[in-house]
Parts: sequence; C-alpha cells; structure tokens
Amino acid sequence: MKLNRTLTCAALAVCSLAYANDPKATIAELDARLAKIGAPRVQGTDTVAGKPVPAIFFGERKINNNFDVVDSIRKSHQATATVFVKDGDEFVRVSTNVLTPEGKRGLGTQLARNAAYEAVSKGQQFCGPIDVLGTAFDACYNPIKDAGGKIIGVSYIGHKK
Repeated sequence: MKLNRTLTCAALAVCSLAYANDPKATIAELDARLAKIGAPRVQGTDTVAGKPVPAIFFGERKINNNFDVVDSIRKSHQATATVFVKDGDEFVRVSTNVLTPEGKRGLGTQLARNAAYEAVSKGQQFCGPIDVLGTAFDACYNPIKDAGGKIIGVSYIGHKK
C-alpha cells in the first residue's frame, strides 16, 4: 500500500510537471486569468516604452505597463508571457515578462512577422517552435478579440527550449 502511494505521488509529480510545460495548457491559463478580470477592449492610448499605443483593458484593469498577470504565469509555469495590443498592422508588447538581452522587459517591441503573426492576424491560434527576441521557445499565441469580434491584441506564452 505504501509503495503504491509513493508511486502514485511520483506519477502525479511527473504529470504535473508535464502539464506545467504544456504550451496549450499554459496559454489557456493565461487567457482564463485575463478573462476573469473582465472583457477585453481598447480605449484611448497609453505610453509604453516611450511610444503612444492603444490602451488595452480587461474589465476596468488597464494591461499596458501592468505585469501582475504575466508575472504570475512565470511563477506558476516558468513560462514567458506577453499581452500585445494591435496598433495598425502591428502587435506591440504592452505587458510582458520577456527580457531583452540587456535584461529589461521587452516592452514596446513588435511581434515579428512570422507564422504566429500570420495566424493571429487571421483570428487563429498558433502553437509551435518560435524565436522570441533571439531565444527559441515552444510557444502559443491567441488572438484577443473585443465584444464585436474585432482582433485587438494577442496573448502569448512560451516555454524555453
């Protein structure tokens, strides 16, 4: 009986670790945490990394320059996380725990024109290997849509390879 309990606990620990590093599970948690705050919308502008960009809100909480949710994903999943806002044809990082080579948050940087960009621009999820600011990740990106179905941003998570 004791051996079964030990094996079960070990198996659960392995399963938990596998789940913690599953990009689809991690992006689902990020999106759920954002949705719990409220419905997404863009209202007005805000300065991010010295540039004016649209301000993205979930409920009454402005996400620009707010790192609570992305930092909680790093803590619970050891994953990078970002919320981008749509600005014209670009998606700009307004909340992120992704660091630049200088060790600063990659705020104000744009989503590269890659397979993820193509997918989310069409309203589709992208999950797969990707380079983020020079580092390889297993990543997922989801479009963020307002109440009318318009794409207003992107959520992202990545597990370093």
